[in-house]
Amino acid sequence: MLNYTEYGEAAADRPSLFIVHGLYGSGRNWGVIAKRLSDNRHVVTVDMRNHGSSPHHDTHSYPEMAQDLAEVITHLGGPVDICGHSMGGKAVMMLALTQPDLLRRVIVADIAPVTYGHTQQMFIDAMRGVDLTQIERRSDAEAQLATAGVERALQSFFTQSLDVPGKRWRLNLDALEAEMPKIIGWPEDLSGQFEGPTLFLSGGASDYVQSEHREAIKALFPQARFAKIPGAGHWLHAEKPREFEATLRIFLNTEGSDQPS
Repeated sequence: MLNYTEYGEAAADRPSLFIVHGLYGSGRNWGVIAKRLSDNRHVVTVDMRNHGSSPHHDTHSYPEMAQDLAEVITHLGGPVDICGHSMGGKAVMMLALTQPDLLRRVIVADIAPVTYGHTQQMFIDAMRGVDLTQIERRSDAEAQLATAGVERALQSFFTQSLDVPGKRWRLNLDALEAEMPKIIGWPEDLSGQFEGPTLFLSGGASDYVQSEHREAIKALFPQARFAKIPGAGHWLHAEKPREFEATLRIFLNTEGSDQPS
């Protein structure tokens, strides 16, 4: 089973909220937001397969990631609300389309159900290029990543997945590299719909969710609503955490039509 962390107490009137990180992340990246959102509900962050403290596998497909999430939700009790960012958003969409009874409300952060043309291979190369024998603290690795051309915000993000005492990455870089086409892709033969409330929340400065993606989104998520956080890029939850949190609260806690559109 995936490694997970719980925040807050169960509320009789609100389901648990699951938060699913993106590629190269972990549940700990979401700790601050999860703790704040747990003021009135039970919040769960997970480490996806091949990330953090969760098991390593040779494969990394969205059907497998969705089943991993279903196992944890079933173990803790559902249905739940769920938020997924980037790769985690695609895993959440897959879960919603294949096991909709496990979910109530869905938030997809800065990703669409489409195949993307970009690759994230350069970051695997950068992490592999870090001389772990010379690492005594996270800042040592950040300095090496900077030399490799990784921007400052991502240096900090990546090194949260670094086991400094063990001098190793808590990422299965071999599997992630081998499965990169699946990670940036999306199954073309997927059918079905998720009829529940769904919010596609994007960064205003991000190009991951474009107007031409809305037809594909609406075909799978007929109740989809759309919102943007001004000034935020792809890492919208890290760049604008308070605005991100506030938007989630509105969507999760407001019934009816008073939701982002």
